[in-house]
Amino acid sequence: MDITNGIDFNVLKRFNQQGPRYTSYPTAPVFSAEFTDEDYVREIKETNAAGASQPLSLYFHFPFCKKLCYFCGCNMRVTHDRALIAQYNEYIRREIAMLAPLVSPNRKVEQLHWGGGTPSYLEPDEIRDVGNFIKERFSFADDIEASVEIDPRGLRRDHMEAFAEIGFNRTSFGVQDFEPRVQEAINRVQSEEITRQTVAWARELGFKSINLDLIYGLPHQTVESFVDTLDKIIDISPNRIAVFNYAHVPWLKKHQNIIPTEAVPSGDQRLAILQTTIEKLTAAGYEYIGMDHFAKPTDELANAQREGTLYRNFQGYSTKAGCDVYAFGVSAISQFENIYAQNEKDIKKYYARIDGGRAATHVGYRMTEDDHVRKDTIMELMCNLEIDKRRVEQKFGIDFEQYFAADIPKLDNFVAEGLVDNTPDKIKVIGSGILIIRNIAMCFDAYLEKMMAEKPVFSKTV
Repeated sequence: MDITNGIDFNVLKRFNQQGPRYTSYPTAPVFSAEFTDEDYVREIKETNAAGASQPLSLYFHFPFCKKLCYFCGCNMRVTHDRALIAQYNEYIRREIAMLAPLVSPNRKVEQLHWGGGTPSYLEPDEIRDVGNFIKERFSFADDIEASVEIDPRGLRRDHMEAFAEIGFNRTSFGVQDFEPRVQEAINRVQSEEITRQTVAWARELGFKSINLDLIYGLPHQTVESFVDTLDKIIDISPNRIAVFNYAHVPWLKKHQNIIPTEAVPSGDQRLAILQTTIEKLTAAGYEYIGMDHFAKPTDELANAQREGTLYRNFQGYSTKAGCDVYAFGVSAISQFENIYAQNEKDIKKYYARIDGGRAATHVGYRMTEDDHVRKDTIMELMCNLEIDKRRVEQKFGIDFEQYFAADIPKLDNFVAEGLVDNTPDKIKVIGSGILIIRNIAMCFDAYLEKMMAEKPVFSKTV
């Protein structure tokens, strides 16, 4: 589908506002300290009762980086002290040792993800040590999807070999932009040559899927310069490409104030870069999954979207729906059917929790029945680009039109602009509506109005 055919980017500009990315619902600003570490442990025990066999997804957060990327919005720390990294690895092992015995051995790990920070900042022996510690304490499925985030800068082949040895079969590399002037402005100088070398190592070592991350909206970017980056990315031919809109949130990430705002592309320039990106990647054979993600037609993400089984969690789009996510490390967020639990964001407080023999939970949330209805509705929209009203009614025993009587009128502007089709049976995103899927999903968010009135917490949607 050519989503840019006949598009009026003036329409998108009117919808370009702050909004959630919906890696969860309710979103993280709703989390509260009223949900405690005791609540989290109790939920683990209750969901791992005798006979529990629901599959698992494991996430591990490694926060350390060698240098600060000025655009970064992650929970990370710059250090050159290897002793600090070794100390953190010991604490994450202790957290695993504390909670893993509570998990039913019948539950298979179908998905594993290491994020950060920079997991590849670990030395190969550290990668093997932590990786084998995890493997010894959980039961892994034969067809596990195991992915790791990697920074090509400073990477050696023996890093990649260590990741492959402990079972990783997918990887994601940050690129952002190949233009030297842009790289210097964001403090991330990374040559095309080392990027290609990293991809080559991954392929030689049997990694099944490679994703490359790009960002548009960075200082000094132009349509012409980004086209050059896109041409190189297409030539590298990764399985997936993520093209994120730079989230400028200096009120949350103070270091972003270093970025020269006068060099950041205007809203019109960003939209032009986005349009060109979509045109070039789809012309090169990639399918636009939505929410910044492109995949080759043979990739599992594209297949899952066609089959209606695509899913979203805190790691983004996933093919592993139905897994409880157990998250370890500072700031990591666990996600079960009925609860969310986020670890301490401050590393010293995280250590103190583990030293006290307690789960590292800082905030969390227990879902209501209304949350479940809205989460299901929003996630179906985000993943499958439509809401089957009859399916929602049957699943939750509701009348869709009555239940969402206050929300459905919010779709009228999208319908009028030809971005949404609202029929008696379905709500479908059409044409260029996929570019503002976050805005459409926001219509069904019961918490958004209050959150937006209190303080700015989200990035722009386009």
